[in-house]
Amino acid sequence: MHPVNQRSRQEKSWTTRRDAKAERLARAARVTKGRVIPTDNIVEALELLLIPGDRVVLEGNNQKQATFLSKALARVDPGKVNRLHMIMSSISRPEHLDIFEKGIAETIDFSYAGPQSLRVAQMLEDGKLKMGDIHTYLELYGRLFVDLIPSVALIAADKADGAGNLYTGPNTEETPVLVEATAFRDGIVIAQVNELVDELPRVDIPGSWIDFIVVADNPYQLEPLFTRDPRHITDIQILMAMMAIRGIYERHQVQSLNHGIGYNTVAIELLLPTYGESLGLRGKICKHWVLNPHPTLIPAIESGWVESVYCFGGEVGMEKYIAARPDVFFTGRDGSLRSNRAFSQVAGQYAVDLFIGSTLQMDRDGNSSTVTAGRLAGFGGAPNMGHDPRGRRHSSPAWLNMMTSDDPLARGRKLVVQMVETFQKANRPVFVESLDALHVGQEAGLATSPVMIYGEDVTHVVTEEGIAYLYRANSLEERRQAIAAIAGVTPIGLEHDSTRTEQLRRDGLIAFPEDLGIRRTDAKRSLLAAKSVEDLVDWSGGLYEPPARFRSW
Repeated sequence: MHPVNQRSRQEKSWTTRRDAKAERLARAARVTKGRVIPTDNIVEALELLLIPGDRVVLEGNNQKQATFLSKALARVDPGKVNRLHMIMSSISRPEHLDIFEKGIAETIDFSYAGPQSLRVAQMLEDGKLKMGDIHTYLELYGRLFVDLIPSVALIAADKADGAGNLYTGPNTEETPVLVEATAFRDGIVIAQVNELVDELPRVDIPGSWIDFIVVADNPYQLEPLFTRDPRHITDIQILMAMMAIRGIYERHQVQSLNHGIGYNTVAIELLLPTYGESLGLRGKICKHWVLNPHPTLIPAIESGWVESVYCFGGEVGMEKYIAARPDVFFTGRDGSLRSNRAFSQVAGQYAVDLFIGSTLQMDRDGNSSTVTAGRLAGFGGAPNMGHDPRGRRHSSPAWLNMMTSDDPLARGRKLVVQMVETFQKANRPVFVESLDALHVGQEAGLATSPVMIYGEDVTHVVTEEGIAYLYRANSLEERRQAIAAIAGVTPIGLEHDSTRTEQLRRDGLIAFPEDLGIRRTDAKRSLLAAKSVEDLVDWSGGLYEPPARFRSW
């Protein structure tokens, strides 16, 4: 070996990250007690552990928020901690953006910002934050192991023991992936917990992955995001649900699926034990689910429709019910749910026959987005599940049913269904000539427009008018005609040539309720297996304990 190369090889350090971590830990030793940070010392500890420019991943997704740590981060001295590059699945709380207002943080990479979407758009316009990218959940998780490796992870768990082992309970969610990406590249992991105990119900994350635990002054925020009161389901939503069951689930033999959180899909869940039963479909469709434990799924579970449910996260009040139904849910020996957001996204992408969701806008080509004017919401996991994964190789009846060619190399497709009423609240049309997302993306300086689901991936669109079977279209023009035919009196619907309607029906590109043997007058709330949250409690035998705000009895 050349002597210069040998000398440089001997002088190079391969432990710079580890050494830097050791320095941070040494600085913080004066305000910690071993691996425990006293509750009152959390702000000072963060000021000692964080350095300007750090990449910080803060746990906060659709439901579970590391509330105590996010509030503490917003209280650090911007003179000591600044220019942070924040990585968050969901921008959900005011302090998530307060840190940018105060100069503590500078850049953001995220997936979803529903509750704070208006403020994100305004702050971006005002130059108060720099945008990295808007990601899908899996995309963001993947980058944590590549080019967005965190320096520090701030996470939440239910309980910890003295060795730092964590019990995350029903709401494990994204915690493991955030911890693993940080801990194994010599980052610092700080976990807020609701309580410190001698013995855990089970170990969800080993203490050797955790640097510090801090007992929060209040339990972490957990939103009942997937709880929908059946009292608010309308007759129109029931009609659309009937069409989905008859015209999609039955027709294509859909056995594994993911549902979104809207009232349209809730109506489907509550029609399975009634309308679905009348069609003789139990045991033939909707057996395997990837979704949070929707309370509105209880009647279908109790009446024998559901074989398995794998969950992204838990749902407030469903804990006892889940523990009593281990044949259906993935639970530990302690009876509590084991959820995992990353694994659920993978299952929702590759393992299910169908994804069905909704959107705020759709153009004539079927492209859709929840990013609208002045509202930079992002889109969470919908693009992961709402597309046809080209890497899929296993078949199922529904997947094969999407084949439209006899070519020996033809492949099936995942069913990607968009289920929307033609108008939103305030009489805003869903079907538009151009997505607001195009303009918002330009204003935000994004390299690509924030489209949620591309039209080329959509196989079906369901409205109160009927179903468009887009996978059967032979051209872009046929797709456009099929969408317009069910778009009602929106700008896109008014462009439709009504003389084409009968031909589209004959060719199987669209179907109206009567084509599916459905009478519009039959779409009544009397069909719902449960008409209130109280009915869901009754179906559960009292095991479901809804949050107080959903109790009307």
